[in-house]
Amino acid sequence: MTQVVTILVGLALIGFILWWFFGKHEVSSAAATVTADRQAADVLVDGGYKPEVVTLKQGVPATLRFTRKDPSACLDRVVFPDWGINRPLAQDKVEEITIDTSKPGEYEWACGMDMFHGKVIIK
Repeated sequence: MTQVVTILVGLALIGFILWWFFGKHEVSSAAATVTADRQAADVLVDGGYKPEVVTLKQGVPATLRFTRKDPSACLDRVVFPDWGINRPLAQDKVEEITIDTSKPGEYEWACGMDMFHGKVIIK
């Protein structure tokens, strides 16, 4: 009986791990707020990024404002490899990052450990 329970618990854990890493999860997204000749979007850093996808207008100067609430070391940096940005995020402070919107496309960002991800879409 113990072996059956152990096998069932093991299979349940394997199923959970597969769902966690490979399952389709809801992704939060938002468009930047455009005022006059600038656009900006707020990103909350708390157990991940909210929203995970930010849409920007091409050619309009843009700023992403990251506010880190999560105390974990994993989320203490944000990295945009396509733009060479690697910035620390102080807890409970707003870190503004200027985004180059001259070229349309999809540009990813990640935490310092590359475990949590987000994306900027420039249209």
